[in-house]
Parts: sequence; C-alpha cells; structure tokens
Amino acid sequence: QVQLVESGGGLVQSGGSLRLSCSASGFSISSYPMSWFRQTSGRDLVARITSSDSTYYTDSVKGRFTISRDNGKNTVYLQMNSLKPEDTAKYVCRVSLIDGDVWGQGTWVTVSS
Repeated sequence: QVQLVESGGGLVQSGGSLRLSCSASGFSISSYPMSWFRQTSGRDLVARITSSDSTYYTDSVKGRFTISRDNGKNTVYLQMNSLKPEDTAKYVCRVSLIDGDVWGQGTWVTVSS
C-alpha cells in the first residue's frame, strides 16, 4: 500500500527554520518525482524533485527552501529557512506514480510575526 506521512510542522517565529519530512512506504522514492505543496484556500506547488535529482521551486521560496531526499530512508525533506508569515499553510507531500498521484495528510506550519 502506497502511503506518505508528513511530519515536522509547528509554530515558529518569523525568520526561523523548520525541516519537514515526508516518509514514504509501498514504493521507492528514488524512482518517482516527489513534490511539496502548501494548502491554504487552494493547493500550490512549492518544490519538486525528480528521479534524476532536478529540482524546481516556486519563486516565493527560492533561496529559502531546499528539497532533498534520502533514498535509504525513503524520505523526502523540505528545509525551510527565513520563514515568513505568508509561509503559513498546511504542507502536503505528493508522489506522481504511473497510475496517478498519491497525497499525504499534510503537516501544519504556522509562522508568527
């Protein structure tokens, strides 16, 4: 069974850092694109890492967020630095499998000013 479980969210002051984790089971993250989205009113792509380790970041997080993965732990990370109040959202992990997308439940990040 394919499953994604996010962790690492919490309350942090503006300028602080958090590292989110997305632990995967039922498939190997090394073979598929993995993405982080954030959800407020809609669901917006934040960062993506491909199976060839190419990365993409939305403009608002470039230079502050870093997506990475540990294939041995089958886990994808999102290191978030210099956090801003506008980064407040539920952060959700997604894998794009051949049969379709699978989403995690998400983890909340709240940045206080």
